[in-house]
Amino acid sequence: MRTSSYVLTFFTVALTLGLNILSNRRVDWLTVTSPEVLNTVITVYYGLYQTCDWTVTRIPNRSGHGGLEYTDYTCRSFPQPESDRCDDKNRTFCAEWTTARYVSELAMGFGAVALFAILFGVTTRSRRRRIWKTVAVLLFFHATLQIAAFGLITDLYRTSRQPSFDQARPGIAYVANTVSWVVGVFLTFTVIITGIAADNGHSWAAGHRPYQPILG
Repeated sequence: MRTSSYVLTFFTVALTLGLNILSNRRVDWLTVTSPEVLNTVITVYYGLYQTCDWTVTRIPNRSGHGGLEYTDYTCRSFPQPESDRCDDKNRTFCAEWTTARYVSELAMGFGAVALFAILFGVTTRSRRRRIWKTVAVLLFFHATLQIAAFGLITDLYRTSRQPSFDQARPGIAYVANTVSWVVGVFLTFTVIITGIAADNGHSWAAGHRPYQPILG
């Protein structure tokens, strides 16, 4: 493959990995905003590691305009055995949510290794000829594991396994994960197609010095 192809692949992998990390660390895979009650609105954020409550209370002045606003933002680990009944009937929910967290972390590992593989592979022409297969495999697992995390959270959201999920909406972390694996799938197929074309001697993929078979 051309060096330029590897450079483009490197930056695209960096983008998907960045989105993977963003979705893994943010606390807004799902967001639930309750109706306003007594001038108070509570928004609950659900992340792979934490759930956070953002409470906003507005106290209008006598004219009904302006006034004071009080906010309270608290977070805790999620899910927890006692608070979220993980040892009771909610065991399946907790297991799926925790599994989504683990596969998301594993996906980050494959993405990081893919970046190092590209850096290592472009150092010599012989490595550039072979390394695309390794990169394609790493990208495949990077995307597939993110799809697994997406599928688990989507299933819990769709079936409203958590009582408040029937009012939930996808957040930034959910969108970041989706964009990451969609781009990752497209990139995986692009690397495979370009690598096969380079092996077959097509100049658009292999460059001005296409690979030539060794005759024995």
